[in-house]
Amino acid sequence: MNNLFLSDCYDTSPETKQSFLSKITLNSRFYFFARTVWIFYLVARCARRGLLNRDNQVHYSNKNIWTIEHCGAKIHLRGLDNLDAENGPYVIVGNHMSSVETAVLNAIIGPRLLFTFIFKRSLLKVPYLNSALRTQNAIAVDRVNPREDFKTILAEGKKRLQNGCSVLVFPQSTRCFELIPEEFNTIGVKLARNAGVKIIPMALKTDFLGHGKIIKDFGPLDKRKDIYFEFGAPITVEGNGRDAHRQVIEFIRSRLEAWNKV
Repeated sequence: MNNLFLSDCYDTSPETKQSFLSKITLNSRFYFFARTVWIFYLVARCARRGLLNRDNQVHYSNKNIWTIEHCGAKIHLRGLDNLDAENGPYVIVGNHMSSVETAVLNAIIGPRLLFTFIFKRSLLKVPYLNSALRTQNAIAVDRVNPREDFKTILAEGKKRLQNGCSVLVFPQSTRCFELIPEEFNTIGVKLARNAGVKIIPMALKTDFLGHGKIIKDFGPLDKRKDIYFEFGAPITVEGNGRDAHRQVIEFIRSRLEAWNKV
């Protein structure tokens, strides 16, 4: 498996140059999205051929890393050694800002942990994408009835954890550049407690990619804003899980506060 991130930390090399096509399109979103859509097509085609295994998921996610860095972004990763497969699986709980994390997390987490995630069931109607989602054993929810979604995540998440597959959870109801604790639900803590596994808190800052006015994913790029990911030490869920939930929120809050001062 081709792992770009072999150590606990990673920083984009200062020698990384912006690509020619990104420069001549004035660092606009169009080159960036043309490349990411093409990579998405390759992933989906690979899935439809029955070839989208873990290695290939990492391979295509590495291509997204290349695209982001060569569109002028600087990526900083910390705490990768906390993704320790020998002591897993885990529930990974983090904030959610943009589609950048969707594009790169297979490259970051995949070489260290087998993992899956939660997605909106309606995406199964999208040609090609449905094949990729099924291949990754992702958990589908309807986003209509929160109570039923909660039951689905607990039941299906526990099955995957029992089979050694970590589960990535974004407790915020929507992508947001700010952390609002009141909107950060406890589903990750409850899943970890129900399955008897630990939580890894994940803080991220991916506002390099802004939110589009018409299409949320199709936003402007701001290469002045670096991209950050940090994974905390595993947290044991005890009692009602409130303390673990508080620790996750505090981990994310403290990292965002520090990164916003850079």
